[in-house]
Amino acid sequence: MTRFIEPVTLVGRHATLEPLEASHVAPLAEAASDGELWRLWYTGVAPPQRMAEYVSTALDMRERFDAMPFVVRDATGAVVGCTRFFNVDVANRRIEIGHTWYAKRVQRTPLNTECKLLLLTHAFEALSCIAVEFRTHWFNHASRAAIERLGAKQDGVLRNHQVSADGIRRDTVVFSIIDSEWPAVKKHLAFQLERPR
Repeated sequence: MTRFIEPVTLVGRHATLEPLEASHVAPLAEAASDGELWRLWYTGVAPPQRMAEYVSTALDMRERFDAMPFVVRDATGAVVGCTRFFNVDVANRRIEIGHTWYAKRVQRTPLNTECKLLLLTHAFEALSCIAVEFRTHWFNHASRAAIERLGAKQDGVLRNHQVSADGIRRDTVVFSIIDSEWPAVKKHLAFQLERPR
């Protein structure tokens, strides 16, 4: 049986996305240590000692829910983070991009812009999606701003949407890009990558 999302490697100038494997635990633990990303209380980045569990959960999502977790490599080939296609709705041709995090040294660089361009191009042009969603924590202001910079529009806020491991209730901000917006968003992302820094 053909799955909606088959394993694929997406290659750009600044970033390469390749399917997550169990062998990526150690380099992901190292990437998360750059900036101690697990200390951001409103994100779900695993500390180094729990990275194997994080990877195992992501791989389980791939098998059971047709998700596709990726590791992100920078232009040198170093693993610098993770991202994922998930919440796959084949009947309605919708997908979500999320579980995204990067080592501090590559944050606010062209890497994230190119990752999103690669993922969105695959979603709209290879998978024929009609909408791609992004969701983030209400308090993750950096993530909200980054999603808006992509050209996504805010759909709304899901109040008390999730309960975290420590019992705190999360409000989730939902954004999306729809297929009719994709040509303009694609041009915008390509422009962002080409402009001088």
